[in-house]
Amino acid sequence: MAHGRAVVDAAVGHGFFPPRHTVEVADVIELDAGVTRITIRDPYIASHGRPAQFVDFFTQDPTRLMPRPFGISEIQDDLVSFIFAVVGDGTRELAGLAPGDAVDVMGPLGHAFDTGAPANYVLVAGGLGVPPLIHAAQHIAGDGNSESTAVFGYRRNHFADEYVDRYADRTYSIDESEGNVITLLDRMEDELTGGDLPPVILSCGPLPMMKAVASWAAERGIPCQLSLEQRMGCGYGTCVLCTTDTVDGRLKVCADGPVFTREQLGWE
Repeated sequence: MAHGRAVVDAAVGHGFFPPRHTVEVADVIELDAGVTRITIRDPYIASHGRPAQFVDFFTQDPTRLMPRPFGISEIQDDLVSFIFAVVGDGTRELAGLAPGDAVDVMGPLGHAFDTGAPANYVLVAGGLGVPPLIHAAQHIAGDGNSESTAVFGYRRNHFADEYVDRYADRTYSIDESEGNVITLLDRMEDELTGGDLPPVILSCGPLPMMKAVASWAAERGIPCQLSLEQRMGCGYGTCVLCTTDTVDGRLKVCADGPVFTREQLGWE
């Protein structure tokens, strides 16, 4: 790992994110069928990663030119964890890594959630949209001026509750047999809007879910930031694969986002 550590040290000294470099895999856990949590050891990403930023992971297969972008889910010392879905050969290879293996990464990339103002940050996620919201809860817990309420929706197994419970002030979750995140938000409306801190929604998940969350927030005048999930190529704005429509024209999710406000997206 000497080369990877040298790249990180050079990056820290010059104030930019490191290019592709090699890191050590510290842990790999299967959380659910087709859902994996991988932890790497990387002091630079651990020091600089912010909620909703992502890291590009590269496979060993030279025919797979494009990396896989994974959102940061948790940081402990120099360990950085990610939760991702196994959906093809590339992610299957990454899920098959073991502690002690090496993997190439690049990041952190993208713009983070804005959690600077004191608020009750309502962390609304669906399925594999949960990773950046776990990290948001961790970040907010260390702030001291705000609190967080996690609102997670799952297909079946509530695989991320134990992780967000470490940091969120309150955790609510639901699966498809009971309803969805809007079901929970409706139940909690008085609690969310009647507290001492103003609510601010941070959300990530499937597009229909996020549009419904943005509409729910707009009807109540609640600020809403959304981390878009989009198929990416390079991860830093060169390939122009991950564009999305906004009120300011088409923007790149990787470089201009992944976080946008509902006003920027025109989701009123």
